[in-house]
Amino acid sequence: MPLRTHLALLTAGLAAATCLTAAGPAQARAQHACSPSVSLDRFSDALDKTTYDNTFVGNFSALAVDRDGSLAALSDRSSLFRLDATTLKPRSVTPLTDETGAELDSEGLVVDRDGTYLVSSETEPSVRRYSRTGAILDRLPVPDDLRVSPAGRGRPNGTFEGLTLLPDGRTLVASMEYALSGDPADTVRLQTWKRHGAHFRLAAQYTYRTDPGLGVPEIQATPDGRLLVLERGFTAGVGNTVRLYLADPRHGMRKTLLTDLVTCPTLGATAKQPQPNPLLDNIEGMTITGRAKDRLKVLLVSDDNQNPAQTTRFYSLRVRASA
Repeated sequence: MPLRTHLALLTAGLAAATCLTAAGPAQARAQHACSPSVSLDRFSDALDKTTYDNTFVGNFSALAVDRDGSLAALSDRSSLFRLDATTLKPRSVTPLTDETGAELDSEGLVVDRDGTYLVSSETEPSVRRYSRTGAILDRLPVPDDLRVSPAGRGRPNGTFEGLTLLPDGRTLVASMEYALSGDPADTVRLQTWKRHGAHFRLAAQYTYRTDPGLGVPEIQATPDGRLLVLERGFTAGVGNTVRLYLADPRHGMRKTLLTDLVTCPTLGATAKQPQPNPLLDNIEGMTITGRAKDRLKVLLVSDDNQNPAQTTRFYSLRVRASA
């Protein structure tokens, strides 16, 4: 039977049933393996080139699980969508702006414990807190060095991409996408803030070493306080490189490769431009949606840049992040 995932195949139970009709459990798991640590359950292109409430659904840069179990999906064109966690069908969209009413280059997203949204923008860069209706409630301090040149050493379109809250609920982490001017080309900064009452104050800064030519579009805290780190690059005529690492800020950001997504099964995916694996696209967003036995359920999404040659694609992974 065809394995290309459609909207109706997004439930885990149906996906599992599909696998078991085609093969035994062990064979089915092997067919979905990307590496010993990561398997691909399914993918969905259901939202590609669609609209909702007169808003383009795409340009996704970040994902988060909202308080009601729905998905919050952030567009880098200043739109915050709420999606049904099973069908991905949009339920609402909220516009986001800066203090002057201008659009953001919104890249990172955290749903805080009170239901407000922490959103990073790589324009300045900045991290702002928004209400459920999109009103600005607060703006976090940012070190001068991280600001976009000439105000600082940040690279335009290469600053705050990833944003995550550690399990203690007190430590917020933002990742730069690329190195600062003057830093080694393979070194990106991770800035942290500590919660003090209703506000976050600047705290420790870490460095993380990327693979040559790759940047960091997203980070996500695991339940034990480590970080899932996406590394991504693009080569014209070749396509995307996307790797998933596990890093530990408690041990000098030492990283372990979980998988290079080029090794994942295609599951019938097609690409609109050259790719080393047709499953790949410009993957930029990531969130942990739950657990499945000894593995984390991880959802990825690609940013199609509203480009006919790219695809808005969701990827459902199972990740074993062993100690």
